[in-house]
Amino acid sequence: MDLAFLTPLLDRPGPWATVYLDTDRATEDAARRRSLIDRAAVHRLADAGTDERTCAAVRDHLAAEPASGSPPGRALFAADGEVALDVPLAASPPDVTAWWAPLPHTGPLVGLLDDAVPACLVAAVDRTGAALERYRLGRAAPAGTVEVPQWQGRGHRAPPADRYEWHYRHRVEDTWESTAGIIADHLAHAWPQSGAHLLVLTGDIRERRAVADRLPAQLRPLTVELDGGGPADGSARESFDRRLAEAWNDHRARHLAEVLDTFRTALGRPGEHRTDGAGTETAPGPAAQGIPAVVSAARQHQLAALLLQSSGHDPECPVWTGPEPEHIGVHRADLRGMGVAHPAQAPAADALLRAAAACDAEALLVPDTLPGPPGGLGAVLRWPA
Repeated sequence: MDLAFLTPLLDRPGPWATVYLDTDRATEDAARRRSLIDRAAVHRLADAGTDERTCAAVRDHLAAEPASGSPPGRALFAADGEVALDVPLAASPPDVTAWWAPLPHTGPLVGLLDDAVPACLVAAVDRTGAALERYRLGRAAPAGTVEVPQWQGRGHRAPPADRYEWHYRHRVEDTWESTAGIIADHLAHAWPQSGAHLLVLTGDIRERRAVADRLPAQLRPLTVELDGGGPADGSARESFDRRLAEAWNDHRARHLAEVLDTFRTALGRPGEHRTDGAGTETAPGPAAQGIPAVVSAARQHQLAALLLQSSGHDPECPVWTGPEPEHIGVHRADLRGMGVAHPAQAPAADALLRAAAACDAEALLVPDTLPGPPGGLGAVLRWPA
């Protein structure tokens, strides 16, 4: 999970109000039910000690929700009389939960967002260009088009049956290759600003394959091809939704397997002594497991991928924190040594997710069916510890 969306939570000292609640308006008594849920959320914040200005900000934000089109659930994060972040959830939380704490309670987000298809950039490709959509939580919004120069012969007349046919066919082929290059170049430039986590190529099979082959190397691992979908072919959106969810799950599973393999290889086997070609014992690889090691790596901005497993106990264990993301330690004295006058405790998951977001790391939830890091907490590092 890309943690860039947590950026609004990094520059405020707190304390923080956090609310997870059901915002689905699909049922017949949705309006009355939502009103009760909203009131319960604000009451629970007040009972937890949240100040009146922040309670009012949450209450007003929820009251401004549209009568239709709301996602099934929301996670709200507010501080100092302002809602700083509103995260739509693809599934309804089982209950209204509220916290007032030194840090935003982001730990549950990893589980709630893990199964959701993230924002995707969908490109429906044909020989004339591409139609783009930004796709999020089952909703598609137009994201522009890619138009390429047309030449009078392409696709509008049969190739001549004389000695010029070879030249004609190669002109068609060259134009097609040029079109694929233009589309790939546009997608590469649009990607950083798209906010998407997956690039989906759909439309004509041959054309989309040509586009995929011309994408930059760093974008190819984030790209999948799907039949149907997009505005170009008018396929049923529901059917495309299912295929997109399957494609995301496959992509996510492959990525998780790669990260876990990197994690295990970097740690080595218990009791293993590594040596280089000259027989000299080498340092551990770029991985950490357990609270002390992962906290130390977070403090030094080493995190590349944070691994969490819900069945483990480490993510819920308290650590000491301060106002900055790198203010994190196992002991109160660690924070005192950083010049933090008033250290506060927070669940390890909350503090580490803040630190991971600050250094552009990702967070991955390891299913309980897979062997994860002992204690449920580990990390792949940017360089060896």
